[in-house]
Amino acid sequence: MQKHLAIYISNSFDKESLIKTIFLGELIPSFSSLNGALFSEIVLNKFIDEEIRHGKMNVATETKNSLLHSSEGERKKALLDHIISGKPDYLVIDNVFGNLDVATQSQIEKQLTVLSETTSIVQIANRKLDILPFIKNIYQIKDDILVEFSNTESKTESFHFIEALPSVEYHEPTKILNPLVKFNNVSINYRERAILNSISWEIKSGEFWQLMGPNGSGKSTMLSMIFGDNPKAYGQDITLFGVKKGSGESIWDIKQKIGYFSSEMLRGFTRRDTIGNMIVSGFFDTVGLYKTPTNAQIKIAQHWLRVLNMFDIRKQCFLSLSRGHQRLVLIARAMVKNPPLLILDEPTNGLDDNDAALFCELINKIALETNTAILYVSHRKEANLNPEFVYELVPNENGSIGSILT
Repeated sequence: MQKHLAIYISNSFDKESLIKTIFLGELIPSFSSLNGALFSEIVLNKFIDEEIRHGKMNVATETKNSLLHSSEGERKKALLDHIISGKPDYLVIDNVFGNLDVATQSQIEKQLTVLSETTSIVQIANRKLDILPFIKNIYQIKDDILVEFSNTESKTESFHFIEALPSVEYHEPTKILNPLVKFNNVSINYRERAILNSISWEIKSGEFWQLMGPNGSGKSTMLSMIFGDNPKAYGQDITLFGVKKGSGESIWDIKQKIGYFSSEMLRGFTRRDTIGNMIVSGFFDTVGLYKTPTNAQIKIAQHWLRVLNMFDIRKQCFLSLSRGHQRLVLIARAMVKNPPLLILDEPTNGLDDNDAALFCELINKIALETNTAILYVSHRKEANLNPEFVYELVPNENGSIGSILT
């Protein structure tokens, strides 16, 4: 029996069918009579759905919280503990490090390393760097069989978007007040727990920032005070686009100045909209197109379609695209308004190496050709992405403090 192996796949591969063939013993016949378990976001989402529908926790975190109200790191650690307690003969793991901070990645890697001494592990990976170090046998699937993976033959493709981005002449001139975002000695507590401690930070027009910090350090809290309607922001010294938070500003006016993308957004787009309509809907921040766009808005959307080399397939269904190309469309959707600020929340989670490179190429182009400030929030440092500045949240007992890394 094969002790441990990794199966390296692209986003275009039918992952759920792959998992099914493993558990049926069709892909790895030696597993056919064994008891296996799956460690995947697929399983996590099923448990979370059960919590929502039935109010019952089948898996609890170390702090006895539900999965729904826990961080991604807490969820994955709880699921792994739950699976190990069942003593499976083999474990299939999928996207094991997605959305996890470095410390949590290290903890789970150590736990899996210990488990590997008694249990066979099959890792499904779409990023080469994520393959666990104790797994030496790496395969790809060709003609429904496992074939040895050759790292020398599989190189990340080089992508170039030739068309220039839409010029500001398309858009009505707007006065942008710098800094776009200003936190001045912001401290946030939830009940007895301190989240942020005296955070002072500015984002100016055209800057490219990465926001880093462990799970639970307050990154989501900061984003919700910029993009959302977090009531904790009121009473704090926060200025957004020249207007102090709590001075009667409209949430809609703020969101009009922000383009937002998160890998989680893909779950919400299940309608069979065309690629063209998906991009145009960014002017209205709606899931689906319910208003008639102006001629100017149509021209901007068509320009973005040409940038993405998708103009000829603009009437094709958005859901028919690969996961990587769906994200390109959603970035264009976020950018059609020519927003002063673009927020990218864990944007490459779940992407394969080629799609991640394609995504990074587009973001670097936006950084180079526009005055839009970019806030990239991720634990992962993408080799092809080039932020100018990094702001790191460092937790302590009085709440996370912030520092600019040089």
